[in-house]
Amino acid sequence: MPVKEYVGLSRINGPLVFVEKVKDVGYNEVVEILLNDEKRLGQVVQINDDIVMIQVFQGTNGLTVNHTNVKFLGKALMVKVSDEMLGRVFNGIGQPIDGGSDILSGEYRDINGSPINPASRMYPRNFIQTGISAIDALMTLIRGQKLPIFSGNGLPHNRIAVQITKQAKIKGEEAGNFSIVFAAMGIKHDEASFIRESLEESGALKNTVMFLNLADDPAIERTATPRVALTAAEYLAFDKNMHVLVLLTDMTNYCEALRELATARGEVPSRKGYPGYLYSDLASIYERAGMVKERNGSITQIPILSMPNDDITHPIPDLTGYITEGQIVLNRDLNRKGIYPPIGVLQSLSRLMKDGIGKGYTRDDHPHVSSQLFASYSKVQEVKALASIIGEEELSESDRKYLKFGDSFENQFISQSEDEDRSIEETLDLGWKLLGYLPKNELTRVSEAEIAAHYKEIKEI
Repeated sequence: MPVKEYVGLSRINGPLVFVEKVKDVGYNEVVEILLNDEKRLGQVVQINDDIVMIQVFQGTNGLTVNHTNVKFLGKALMVKVSDEMLGRVFNGIGQPIDGGSDILSGEYRDINGSPINPASRMYPRNFIQTGISAIDALMTLIRGQKLPIFSGNGLPHNRIAVQITKQAKIKGEEAGNFSIVFAAMGIKHDEASFIRESLEESGALKNTVMFLNLADDPAIERTATPRVALTAAEYLAFDKNMHVLVLLTDMTNYCEALRELATARGEVPSRKGYPGYLYSDLASIYERAGMVKERNGSITQIPILSMPNDDITHPIPDLTGYITEGQIVLNRDLNRKGIYPPIGVLQSLSRLMKDGIGKGYTRDDHPHVSSQLFASYSKVQEVKALASIIGEEELSESDRKYLKFGDSFENQFISQSEDEDRSIEETLDLGWKLLGYLPKNELTRVSEAEIAAHYKEIKEI
């Protein structure tokens, strides 16, 4: 499409500008906003007859109605993708902010990506080791999966995201063919500094592409950030045959930006003021994960969202749960006990876990020992409820053993330091060690052969 330039605006409303008597422009078309020598980027978000509504990425401060020119570029928002992106830090729309040069080689790609034909999708297989025992053993992350983390205000989801970025790896012949795309949306400056410095100090940044949208950056940029990040991930996965893990934090900030812009556009609100298309919008992000036939690479997603008021029925976690394949839920009670990472095991699950663990993937005993740990920890909650009524002194010997197992499970298995990277073998061995607090006859989810190979009873209570 040819470039069209118009002189003057009809009006300015918050992050939006309006231009009248415009013809032959498209929805999502990129726009240059020109005022004197200053150039800003915008995007067409609504067209009514000959009036066009444009969101301005850098905000509208300083713009005037009479002296601002608008140039329609005839294309969607593009980002330049290349191998050179690894080890670099960009803003929310893909511009370098690490002091390095612009990306020289590569090609421009539409940030909205190309839809994956469902018939060409492959079923996710093989596990990604995060080094965090609770995740690896009990809610295993599978290559090509989308597995969100449901957090809350004040919980350490960003610390967990950094730990996963530093430790995540795949095993086998493709171990060196792994990279991470980290996108942060609407985070505070101190959080951004912590994330960036942690990855630089650990050396993990050299294998990571980072996109940072800060809390004081414009909301419209925030709505582009996950799509820019996924465009970079698609290039690395499907053009360069890499296995890419994408971390998106915090999707709640993304949805808040979407609501803010929808309100500014005068759209009719739906649940809790969010736009009615929130489900399809989130799906357009989450469904860009997966594996494709005849391509060696894969995209795995860990979206992170903080649930307002810890409400898992809030529209953001609710709709996310419909689209994704499980969830990792952070538990405030565990956090109050000083347990890190405070992963609520019984509220969490990975729906694809069964297809990427066991023989040929992790270890033969993984499915059974995982099931036994779940069942035993669930029984711990029943025993705690009983103890709160009759007192611990009145509990049976077996129940007291369950309480001992529960304390050890939380403080030794779930809890680990931020720089502790446990292999799947170490994690499973630790699980068997803790099962030693329980009598052999209580282990109903594991086989006799597995008990003979791994179980060792712990006598002291």
